[in-house]
Amino acid sequence: MRSRNPAVWAFVITSTAGFMAALDNLVVTTALPSIRAHLGGGITDLEWTVNAYTLTFAVLLMLGAALGDRFGRRRVFIIGLALFTLSSLGAALAPGIGALIAARAAQGVGAALLAPVSLTLLTSAVPAAKRGLAFGAWGAVNGMAIAMGPLIGGTIVEHLSWQWIFALNVPIGLALLPLARLRLTESHGPNSRLDIPGTALASAGLFGIVYALIRGNSDGWTSGTVLTGLVTGAALLVGFVVWELRTGAPLLPMRLFRNRAFAAVNTASMLMSLGMFGSIFLLSQFLQNAQGYSPMEAGVRMLPWTAMPMVVAPIAGALSDRIGGRIIIATGLALQAAGLVWFALIVTAHVSYGAQIPALVLSGTGMALFFAPVTTVLMGSVKPEEQGIASGANNALREIGGALGVAVLTSVFTAHGDYSSAQRFADGLTPALWVGAAAIGAATVASLIVPRWKRTRDGAATTAEVAPSLSAVA
Repeated sequence: MRSRNPAVWAFVITSTAGFMAALDNLVVTTALPSIRAHLGGGITDLEWTVNAYTLTFAVLLMLGAALGDRFGRRRVFIIGLALFTLSSLGAALAPGIGALIAARAAQGVGAALLAPVSLTLLTSAVPAAKRGLAFGAWGAVNGMAIAMGPLIGGTIVEHLSWQWIFALNVPIGLALLPLARLRLTESHGPNSRLDIPGTALASAGLFGIVYALIRGNSDGWTSGTVLTGLVTGAALLVGFVVWELRTGAPLLPMRLFRNRAFAAVNTASMLMSLGMFGSIFLLSQFLQNAQGYSPMEAGVRMLPWTAMPMVVAPIAGALSDRIGGRIIIATGLALQAAGLVWFALIVTAHVSYGAQIPALVLSGTGMALFFAPVTTVLMGSVKPEEQGIASGANNALREIGGALGVAVLTSVFTAHGDYSSAQRFADGLTPALWVGAAAIGAATVASLIVPRWKRTRDGAATTAEVAPSLSAVA
């Protein structure tokens, strides 16, 4: 039993921290009406309450992985956890919407430091033959946190206040900090150089595009502000790619995208997050603003979606060790897309809750099937020394997809509807859900590009594309 303790402790510490970071993506969704009533602001401010976190999380994740390689993964994990805990307290005490958005951005920085190194710390502590199960459980915990965000947020808002959705992170973070110092093993990576120009280009480019998407309907899509954001943001992202191809220490090695499995998994992850994040952002508000449910009642009614990962994810994680994750991931994405299509077909101002249940179950089952094996497939697509940057890249692209999803689907919503009545909300929600379903449908196609899996000598499942190099290491 003693020999397994390092792996157990690593899983508990990293998955708990990862749960908090993932939870804060969408825990605010059912709290948005309460935040708006208490702090003021319009839909643009509410978007930034979500996107200030997802955007800083996304653009700094790969830098977090590089900092872990250089200064020590345990050290960076502890710094990130401390910053996340402190900024959660700042969000809970925010006196206005601007201060809340700033605290959310700081939370994103902390999450970007702890998330990519947490998976690398877990990898080093778990035997290779059991990594599929460990990655599946770790992915399921993170997926469950995202899925259960609306329920947890709604319950806390109704029985305490919206401030407590952030304040509850503080005691958990304070408890994890000494455990991380005592129970995690320090490790370093081969990359000791930091790509500051690459980080700046990616950050500025993504900010410009997301800012333009959020301001598009209010300012006009041909306004100088919006066009400047789109054009400048796109130019900076092109500059980022050019820089990454030329620099000797890239933030995101472009050569990794020549690996078919790596490219396909990351494309599918980004598109899935785009459709899922944007849809949950709007659906949780639909249940409150259009159908009159309280925050907790809205969260409870999301349970057929949010509870499915707890049932399905462990089975999917175990199956990925046996048959590989490609078909499981594709099936999960197809079910998520089908769930959103169902919603889009039935949404009206007074649609019954019973009519929504099949769509919720389909979406929840699909989410579980996606999250459980995707980490196993990702880590099996690269060499062991590249797993840190692979984890950072996947998390970054997933968060970028989430930020874009909230911005894009809200832009579609505000072009066709608004908050003025239940019917107007439904008018905007329907086309937004069709866009979300299309994004996840495209993710399904991308996932089918992943090569078939192969098992290495040490018993770890991997994709056929990288199997020879892993076998040689073993």
